[in-house]
Amino acid sequence: MGLINATVWDAADAAEDLAYALARGEQVRFAFKLVRDSILFTDRRIMTVDIQGLTGTKRRYVSIPYRAITTFALESAGHFDLDTELTLTVSGSEPIAFNLSRGADVPGLVTLLTEHLSAGK
Repeated sequence: MGLINATVWDAADAAEDLAYALARGEQVRFAFKLVRDSILFTDRRIMTVDIQGLTGTKRRYVSIPYRAITTFALESAGHFDLDTELTLTVSGSEPIAFNLSRGADVPGLVTLLTEHLSAGK
């Protein structure tokens, strides 16, 4: 199976749609849609939402603290805005990998991940 393409989802829209799943004061920094699923990068954690079943009524939420990310890797075609693949290695789980769509703030995402991983948060 190939990598899923992730399209940019406005962080404010994601925060509004998933407000019930966010902690008080938690800020969504980056959000992506992956077909029906989504992945959010907040100031506290990474959260995935897996929409299951034909009707989409069953959902699986996974909260990944930044301290559980052991490594991240970016691979691009030479420009951050074209064909950028992001892979997150999560302790005790399979890696999460997806292609970032054009328009993704890749440098901002790298900064967020680097800050949290280097701080051990």
